[in-house]
Order: sequence, then structure tokens, then C-alpha cells
Amino acid sequence: MRYEFRVTGGLSKAVTEAFPELEKVPAPPQTLLFGPVTDEAHLYGLLARFQDLGIRVVEMRQLPE
Repeated sequence: MRYEFRVTGGLSKAVTEAFPELEKVPAPPQTLLFGPVTDEAHLYGLLARFQDLGIRVVEMRQLPE
């Protein structure tokens, strides 16, 4: 499965390095992160990382294969 996460604001290099499995595309005033998600546990782990880093996810969607 592939997912896209739309988050508020720009992300520093240090923050994006916390998500090595996701690609980053700036889309001011937001940032898109997308990539493979292996299973539900991985998805919840990503969401927990966003929360721990104070990143607000405004949209999350599964991408077509």
C-alpha cells in the first residue's frame, strides 16, 4: 500500500529524516509526504511519529496501486 500525508507548514531536513521511508514534496503552505506503508502497525507508527514531532496531519489517504 502507498499513502500520502498532507501536513501543515514546511519541514526541516532533520524532521524529514525522521521519515526515511517517505518522499517529501513541498506544496506551500503545506508539505506532502508519501510512500509505502507495509501494514496497519507501520501506519500507526508513522502517525505516532507525526504526533511526537508536533506535526499536524491535515489529510491522509491511500493512493491507488
